Amino acid sequence: MSPGFRAGPLDRDSRVYVAGHGGLVGSAIWRHLEAEGFTDLVGLRSRDLDLTDRQPVFDYFAKQQPRYGVLAAAKVGGIMANSTYPVDFLSENLQIQLNVMDAALEHGVERLLFLGSSCIYPKLAPQPIPEEALLTGHLEPTNDAYAIAKIAGIVHVQAVRRQYGLPWISAMPTNLYGPGDNFSPSGSHVLPALIRRYDEAVRDGLSEVTNWGTGSPRREFLHVDDMAAACLHLMEHYDGPEQVNVGTGRDTTIKEIAEVIADVVGFKGETHWDTSKPDGTPQKLLDVSKLAEAGWIAQIGLEDGIRSTVTWYREHVGDLRE
Repeated sequence: MSPGFRAGPLDRDSRVYVAGHGGLVGSAIWRHLEAEGFTDLVGLRSRDLDLTDRQPVFDYFAKQQPRYGVLAAAKVGGIMANSTYPVDFLSENLQIQLNVMDAALEHGVERLLFLGSSCIYPKLAPQPIPEEALLTGHLEPTNDAYAIAKIAGIVHVQAVRRQYGLPWISAMPTNLYGPGDNFSPSGSHVLPALIRRYDEAVRDGLSEVTNWGTGSPRREFLHVDDMAAACLHLMEHYDGPEQVNVGTGRDTTIKEIAEVIADVVGFKGETHWDTSKPDGTPQKLLDVSKLAEAGWIAQIGLEDGIRSTVTWYREHVGDLRE
């Protein structure tokens, strides 16, 4: 435990800054904190506060003086975006993290949660992946720049703990999905991409859908509302230098995911698999035993989560980013 800090309930009336509250994860955290009785949440959209611009970030912290903070802001994207723009993913994420954490330190943020990604782990890490696998092997080349930025964030949190004794922590989520996700054809991850593909097939009256690969890779998916609940739980029950994996502890094949989505959206046609396209890593599953030891397990089942995400997608399909 950090000196002077004991894990326990956070003060619901203290100010909480959520960086990235307009994104998939940040918006879910904001909703969850409101539901849990927090009365003083602050945050600005990127158009109003560019977190890569250092001085305005410091000015914002000086004005707001938050007691707690969640760093959920990041430049994110799929494999294609990460492969094409590695400099952007490395530079912008490092700038965001440095500016927010340096400002939080200068202005006395007592408790900060930094959110990373499961891509921090080596490409050939053991399955399920334990926290101890960090920095034990080579990263997946397609998103190594993004991963390095997130690893730097973990080390930054650990350095603050060592040098200043503040109880800051890091959480590493598995693949997330849910309301507010990115459904764009070029920038989305696999689950929202499949939702869009099958829903468009239904609307266009298509009799078949073709997906990339064989459908055999296994992936773990966590609903973003579960992620938000896990974040608050960790802030109230965990204090340690090591990052904590956040996931369900269960994985599913891409083919099974596609079948669930097809059923939920009402697609009655045939699904084909283009095996000339790459599958990617055969399996990616997090070891969530540390999270379970802290007293938290996922609550939202995959089918229920997909159903709620499809509902949200259909309600917002007209104003989604492309």
